[in-house]
Amino acid sequence: MNESVVTSTETKQKSVQLIEGTFTKGEALNIINDVLNVKINFHKIQRLSKTEGNINDECLYDNSRIKELMTDKKEAKAFLRALESKGQNIKISSTINITLEE
Repeated sequence: MNESVVTSTETKQKSVQLIEGTFTKGEALNIINDVLNVKINFHKIQRLSKTEGNINDECLYDNSRIKELMTDKKEAKAFLRALESKGQNIKISSTINITLEE
């Protein structure tokens, strides 16, 4: 995976080229799975940190983002597995844009 950092001329914005490259079908499956697992775990930890130590908490938490990511993960894996790549590689590109919210 070729990772590089692209900076904006403004100090309030930055872009990070997270993923950029051509991968085998197996590598693409691993990359998508790993990236989505990190994001899912981030939301699970956020949920836990909000309720931890509060015995009166009713454990009501919006799980919609976690469910959405799990659905995306399942669909991406199904899509990649269904590809008849016949030795062709798969291109993946992902950029994170960071902007100061005003």
